[in-house]
Amino acid sequence: MTSVSSALAGKVALVTGASPGIGEATAVALAAAGAKVAIAARRADRLEALAARIEEAGGAALRIEADVTSNDDVTAMVDKVVAEWGRLDILVNNAGVMLLSPAADAELDDWRRMVELNLLALMGVTKAALPHLRAAKGHIVNVSSIAGRVANPGASGYAATKFGVVGFSESLRREVYADKVRVTVIEPGLVRTELGDHVTNPAAKAGLDQRLAAMEALTEDIAAAILYAVGQPAHVNVNEIVIRPTDQER
Repeated sequence: MTSVSSALAGKVALVTGASPGIGEATAVALAAAGAKVAIAARRADRLEALAARIEEAGGAALRIEADVTSNDDVTAMVDKVVAEWGRLDILVNNAGVMLLSPAADAELDDWRRMVELNLLALMGVTKAALPHLRAAKGHIVNVSSIAGRVANPGASGYAATKFGVVGFSESLRREVYADKVRVTVIEPGLVRTELGDHVTNPAAKAGLDQRLAAMEALTEDIAAAILYAVGQPAHVNVNEIVIRPTDQER
């Protein structure tokens, strides 16, 4: 059986939303498995710290300060990866935001921000990277959420974007499978990340904090799931991974 390290040695990966949480852990895991990793985010200081961590461990990191909702930034980001390393094998679309609120109390700007970042930006990055991924017979990993499978009250806007990611991923898979491009959608349950810090609705924030306190939430486990998917032999496409904490019911 091929090991993950041998499967990823020499591969080039791009991880968006790489500065905190799932993106950071995924970049570290991919680099440790032998991939060259381009890390993209808006916060330059976080990128510097992450790149230093990867490089100190013997890995290769390329810092790219980018806003994935900007078409110009997305084009420049993909071009920089290919100019630096000559190819692109793995795209991990992880950038996103979670602004929870009941529909009646929601701010339209919050919904607009989630649609633009969680869904449209993911689609735009994928489109920009697709020619290179086709050339490399590469792998696209889209980080969705359990909210893209189970729509809970108080998360209508967020769920809409994550259901969109799941639908986009499956349609995309059927468009590119003949090119030997693999597509995986990851649907995490409750994860201990900075996403919850962005919730401004008091009731929604209290509910999230209560759930986090009541269970052992996921952490680096999502990076491990992504590593598993991209480390499979080329003839194996892990289409979907749903991963919850053991004590999460919905």
